[in-house]
Amino acid sequence: MREDTGASVERMRAVLNDSSAALARAAEELPEIGAAVAAVLVEAIQGGGKILFCGNGGSAADAQHLAAELAGRLRLERRALPAVALTVNASTLTAVANDYGYEAVFARQVEALGKPGDVLIGISTSGSSPNVVAALKTAKLSGLVTVGLLGLSGGAMEEFCDYSLRAPSDDTQRIQEIHIAVGHAICEIVEEDLFRT
Repeated sequence: MREDTGASVERMRAVLNDSSAALARAAEELPEIGAAVAAVLVEAIQGGGKILFCGNGGSAADAQHLAAELAGRLRLERRALPAVALTVNASTLTAVANDYGYEAVFARQVEALGKPGDVLIGISTSGSSPNVVAALKTAKLSGLVTVGLLGLSGGAMEEFCDYSLRAPSDDTQRIQEIHIAVGHAICEIVEEDLFRT
């Protein structure tokens, strides 16, 4: 080990402690709404619906990650669940962006794929990503249940969310960490409720 790593070790400890504190705040503030969202997902799946996810950048990665937990598996060997990340079809994304503008890339897919009884989960650390706001608006008009994984302020998305999970932080990294932790918890509850009853 290099002799000059002491400062890096302390920085690493500080970052992990900050993350732990943010997750502890989330554990105090988000369980009730998170459990309600899990129940909505279970109801949608039992009714023949599907779960759609969207987000940009790190939130796009989270959308894909959480869709994979449902379509693949988290803990249990079970049938695949209908979950789709709207971030993964490059041809659709680029065609819609080219023809309608980037703001429409998710809304257009919600219009194509969404139906009453489905759920759209929009993920944004700012809560104000224009293309996620547009997707949530379209989802509401189409009769989908809408869920937002948001930052502390809620942002413009909150107006169009039936359920808002606001991470208790204004730091993008901490918000992302909370989003994936909450998302994992929701997926775990969905699995348990559908397949351990």
